[in-house]
Amino acid sequence: METRRFHSVDYLQQIWWFEVSGEVEFPFAVGTYSLSFRLQLGRTGKRFGRRVCSCDRIHGWDRKLVRFQLTTSDGQEAVSECNLTSPEMWNLYHVGNFVVEDSKVPMKVKFSMMQIDCTHTKVGLCVDSMLICP
Repeated sequence: METRRFHSVDYLQQIWWFEVSGEVEFPFAVGTYSLSFRLQLGRTGKRFGRRVCSCDRIHGWDRKLVRFQLTTSDGQEAVSECNLTSPEMWNLYHVGNFVVEDSKVPMKVKFSMMQIDCTHTKVGLCVDSMLICP
């Protein structure tokens, strides 16, 4: 079983609506970049000295699509939507790509993921990180 990347992660026990957003700004090298969120349905813990994932309290992530977005300071945009699936595993959910054409100009990248459905609660999501990879 793959482990989390950091010592601690955010775990959502029960919520009605969900949004994570952030931004980074620095001079990227010229090239194409991919932005993804690293998420897991279920809570990882230890039982008898072994890593296990508890999936008994996962609910609501299949009722409505999660919306992922990114925008850049030079006007690029990407949007993707999907249901969160595959409990017990860390998964990369691809938001989109962006292109850097001038490494001397800092690029601001704003990113978010959200699922708003106030008719059903959502339970059991671990948020590990957001990744930008060339």
